[in-house]
Amino acid sequence: MRECELKDEEATVALGQALARALESGTVVHLLGDLGAGKTTLSRGLIQGLGHSGRVKSPTYTLVEPYELPGVKVYHFDLYRLCDPEELEFMGVRDYFGKDCICLIEWPQKGEGILPEPDLELALQYRPEGRHAVLTPHTDKGAEALKRLSFT
Repeated sequence: MRECELKDEEATVALGQALARALESGTVVHLLGDLGAGKTTLSRGLIQGLGHSGRVKSPTYTLVEPYELPGVKVYHFDLYRLCDPEELEFMGVRDYFGKDCICLIEWPQKGEGILPEPDLELALQYRPEGRHAVLTPHTDKGAEALKRLSFT
């Protein structure tokens, strides 16, 4: 497990960019935290850190936003509005979790029983001065990513 303080939006983006350098294809990341905790901001940093130069929008209404990047596909899920985990089956969610993909999943608890377990879990919590991030590996792949993570 690793913890870090994020004093502002810039620091949250920087953590995402550092994660982009640490993750490998085939990784599933669960993003936990209340509304406004910074999950999408962190995802933006990660996706841009992997080479995306355009806008990164929250997939709240579409459930998933795909990004075809050099050497990797990134699927950014936001399951906040999901009513039933079975909806994920109807959209063919299992097809998104390939060896050439990184999957970022906001509100993963809404897809419990359907989604794969995470390699890495990242929880963001409000603090008086910014946010507190807790990164917890759940697989060897997640543990290796934390070892490679260079962030202060």
